[in-house]
Amino acid sequence: MFRKNLNEKYVPMYHLGALGSGGLAISFFLYLNFLLPHESGIISFDQLWPVITGVPTMKALFIGLCLFIVFALAIVHFSLMIWNTREFALYKKTEAYRNLRNSSAEISLMVVPLTMAMTVNVIFVTSSLLIPGLWDYIEYLFPLAMTAFLAIGVYAMRIMGDYFVRMFLHKGYSFEQNNSLAPMVSIFALSMIAVGMAAPAAMSHVREIVALSVFLSSFFATCAALLMVVMLVIGFHSMLTHGIRLEAAPSLWLMIPITTLLGITFMRTSHGLGEAMGAHISSGEVYAVLCGIFTIQMVFGLIGFSVMKRLNYFKDFIYGEKIHPTTYALICPGVAFPVFGLFVVKFGLLGNTLISMWTPAHYLFMLPILLIQLKTLQVLLVLLRRLQLVPSAKPALAAQPA
Repeated sequence: MFRKNLNEKYVPMYHLGALGSGGLAISFFLYLNFLLPHESGIISFDQLWPVITGVPTMKALFIGLCLFIVFALAIVHFSLMIWNTREFALYKKTEAYRNLRNSSAEISLMVVPLTMAMTVNVIFVTSSLLIPGLWDYIEYLFPLAMTAFLAIGVYAMRIMGDYFVRMFLHKGYSFEQNNSLAPMVSIFALSMIAVGMAAPAAMSHVREIVALSVFLSSFFATCAALLMVVMLVIGFHSMLTHGIRLEAAPSLWLMIPITTLLGITFMRTSHGLGEAMGAHISSGEVYAVLCGIFTIQMVFGLIGFSVMKRLNYFKDFIYGEKIHPTTYALICPGVAFPVFGLFVVKFGLLGNTLISMWTPAHYLFMLPILLIQLKTLQVLLVLLRRLQLVPSAKPALAAQPA
């Protein structure tokens, strides 16, 4: 059972638990989407149901296992979203929330629209897996999806607008308290909205829908890219001046999910422009872009790992005595790196015939991706137990006879 009525002890970063579980669900869904043939934009119920209800095969077992993991993590995601919605509503009535709104930590509220955008993605994926014939009506659903992401985007821009206006007018930014890359959660949110907006561009056959999707996704992706430069400069200046804040050390890895989302946005919009407007790019150009983004992820991954290892962060905050909701941020790169790795294998290596499907080389590239996903899943379960669940009461020791 989840903890309840945290009130002032609640912090918005608890949303990262829901974000991580939703992201993990989609990461395992990608195995079905990238490894199995399908004619619709993404793999759907209509392609999977005949296989899992037919003659038992290894393929059917693989599909069943992936579906079980996807739906289990989706249930965790929705459960945590319900919990966060309730606790956040109570938190907004407290003095702690009012103090947050008047401090430089107000930017942490961007985690709310970030997680809401993930919820839309999870709904889209699970609906495709559960509803027969959904893709017969998908063109009618794309405008609804874009409307949902646009509403979340407006919410996110309002939070950022209030934050920056107050910073500009009242000089409230504290470099000493923001000695990390935690404010990058705002770019993370804009990138998540951008990639969601780009989905119709990749899958719609209606030229006007593709054009609108490309414009809206480009708007949020451009905002994310501009602010990313600003936040990186500010964040590194603060860390180099004051050192990194221990609790926020996982923020060093936020560039991994951000670049993953912006990279997928590029893939979706370029595909849409190619199919709808004839602006195709070559598989070689795709490979070059994917390699560049993958390099950025490797750099920040190694820096973050070295710093957190030196600080004993993994030992203390995952398995030790220290607990903090920001530790959930470790799940985000553990999801994003395998997801982008699957894109590199699918569109970079297989797309350029550098390797072939179901060969030893293919398995070799897929193995580390799977191992990182499984380790991330294990860490998520540990953090859920430590941060969200009510601790089980220890049985009292029986009185010893005199």
